[in-house]
Amino acid sequence: MFDRQELIKKLSIKTDSKIVLLVMDGVGGLPDETGGSALDRAHKPNLDNLAKKSELGLSIPVALGITPGSGPAHLSLFGYDPLKYDIGRGILEALGIDVNVEKRDLVARGNFATIEGNIVKDRRAGRPATEVTIKACEYLSKRIKSIKGVDIHFYPGKEHRFVLKLTGDGLDDRLTDADPQKEGSPIRYTEPLTKESERTAEIVNTLLDEIKETLKDYHPMNFALLRGFSKYPVLPQMQDVYKLAPAAIASYPMYRGLAKLVGMNVLKVGMTVKDEFDLLEKEFKNYDFFYIHIKKTDSYGEDGNIQNKVRVIEEVDAQIPRLLSLNPDVIVVTGDHSTPAVLKGHSWHPNPFLLYSKCGREDEGRAFNENECVKGTLGMFYAVDAMSLMMAYALKLKKYGA
Repeated sequence: MFDRQELIKKLSIKTDSKIVLLVMDGVGGLPDETGGSALDRAHKPNLDNLAKKSELGLSIPVALGITPGSGPAHLSLFGYDPLKYDIGRGILEALGIDVNVEKRDLVARGNFATIEGNIVKDRRAGRPATEVTIKACEYLSKRIKSIKGVDIHFYPGKEHRFVLKLTGDGLDDRLTDADPQKEGSPIRYTEPLTKESERTAEIVNTLLDEIKETLKDYHPMNFALLRGFSKYPVLPQMQDVYKLAPAAIASYPMYRGLAKLVGMNVLKVGMTVKDEFDLLEKEFKNYDFFYIHIKKTDSYGEDGNIQNKVRVIEEVDAQIPRLLSLNPDVIVVTGDHSTPAVLKGHSWHPNPFLLYSKCGREDEGRAFNENECVKGTLGMFYAVDAMSLMMAYALKLKKYGA
């Protein structure tokens, strides 16, 4: 069976060239009633000018017609086959907020949610401020400490998110998500996927009942949804596979956790787009690969708020001259997956992809949007090949064969 990473590992070489991978989470979209996607509507002269000097295409995160989560979609962009490396979202969130995860631990990503009876009315409890989630986790931690000999810990994340950590012997992560994934549906308990995970499922479902009882008067955060149950996985490291000194500039925990898992040095950064580019300028001399993550394009897509999604794209566009002034050898601008505002969620649509390189070609596409990227030289390709493209255009790969 063809192992993409093993091939790249054999061919990769250490050079001084620099790569910047700018991921606007969920940036791809669909036309709304005005006739345009968020990329169509945004005033983004810098990205459009860069597109005219770049090679364009559309990337497929996992497979045609498959709607990906952010975890597998990002793994693809980093060159890890998401069908081979099935990483639970819980470990990504946990590492992203520096939760210590050891062999006896099982972690899951949690959403505080609003329920009426047994119906999920809001999967994000109105997106409370992080300070509110901190208090909710403290409230639960004082009242729920252990179940059937397993220690229970709650760690606040950003906005409505938190991390659940269970510590005990024999815990198994082969569980279904305890999350219906859409509003208006009944609450969902986890189910074991193997006989060995039956005890763990029983503990988790008992915990969900206790959370429901404990939060019954804590409106609107009166329940919790759990997904991405996971133990600690081991992945090949980017330094070894690609011979890179990689750094991540990401403010949201899950993306920081994923970057840490693949070996990136995760840099501490503020919450604004400007903060991220400030840090890029400061650290540019210290690394040869930068992953920059922009979260709010996805958040506003999920909320159906195309106006704010447009605004975030324009904020990023305003920073592009600063990126260009650093003179990286390769720049890629793309999304991990598409999040059309008209669908209010992730979708299967391929992602707009822009690759600028000093040894690249210029395409027919005249702007950075879905319709122009489809005209590009790169065509439609699997995102798992994005790293080999970046490495090649940065002259970091040797010739294959004699």
